[in-house]
Amino acid sequence: MELQNNKSIAEIRAALRNRIIDLEPADFEDLALKIFRYQAEYNPVYHQYINYLNIDPRRIKSLTKIPFLPIQFFKNHTIRTGEPPVASAVFQSSGTTGQNTSHHHLFDAPLYKAVSHRIFQQNYSDLNRFHILALLPSYLERNNSSLVYMMQHFIDESGSEFSGFYLNNIDEMLQRLKYLSQNPDGRRILLLGVTFALLDLAESSYDLSFLKDMNQLTVMDTGGMKGRRQELLREEVHDILTENFSVKNIHSEYGMTELLSQGYSHGSGLFAPGYTMRILLRDINDPFSVFDHNINKTKTGGVNVIDLANLDSCSFIETQDLGRFGDKPGTFYIMGRFDNSDIRGCNLMVL
Repeated sequence: MELQNNKSIAEIRAALRNRIIDLEPADFEDLALKIFRYQAEYNPVYHQYINYLNIDPRRIKSLTKIPFLPIQFFKNHTIRTGEPPVASAVFQSSGTTGQNTSHHHLFDAPLYKAVSHRIFQQNYSDLNRFHILALLPSYLERNNSSLVYMMQHFIDESGSEFSGFYLNNIDEMLQRLKYLSQNPDGRRILLLGVTFALLDLAESSYDLSFLKDMNQLTVMDTGGMKGRRQELLREEVHDILTENFSVKNIHSEYGMTELLSQGYSHGSGLFAPGYTMRILLRDINDPFSVFDHNINKTKTGGVNVIDLANLDSCSFIETQDLGRFGDKPGTFYIMGRFDNSDIRGCNLMVL
């Protein structure tokens, strides 16, 4: 993409960033194509990948024709677009010992916080209407988790003295929950946790009977056994959690180290993408055959993610997840992972 009207790279980026902040649904495709051309020109790794495919970015006119960068590139390359400043954080995916993990450099923390805040607000309500209790032991044991970074922002924005992280202080967390059950203040309570930690608590000897009276409780699963427990079907996990936490549905969050936007499920594993995110599927035998919801909503395919918040890295990611579309346009299910992909710490469970 040539510099438009002699604008600098910084000026082009600033204009794109402003559009991301104020994005309306009807403008998604136009902005995505503009970001594609920007990244095709000014992201060295993505530029080289597109050249290798012998693709002319100027001829790309629809989202399904955009080449998606395989997510494995985040393991061996610094994925950056334009001339961003020094990264304010470097997120790293979880993995077993000896695995080469993904790294995602965060160059614009205010953008990440603004986007994640708006996505949560659109799915639930403003953060200051929640008490947020985060049960994320495997993430808190390292200092480079994007989920912990986002949840720290959410906890700060909630302004609640009861909000916080919990690692080995389960007794304190349950005391806070019990107090809130006896002294409701109009706020909802979000108990968010990694799958194995929620299961450990649900099947523990702790008395959770007081939760039956907490109509304001939302339990959200971020996925992942992290090698701590045997893998279970999503239905099995959610049956255990709904019964022991006395809630009707288990909510879920879909996100990963390489993405700055999130999707949320209010139950049954059906996700709605954030306003800066769109899910496309690719044929499992042909990664360059990409289709949207209008083609075949019952077909299972590899998940390709458009994440406009990845303005400074790459917004077009070919993940190793398998998915299918939901009945409502834009919605999706995560079905599992490709058999030959690495075991990862991202947020999904096999259906």
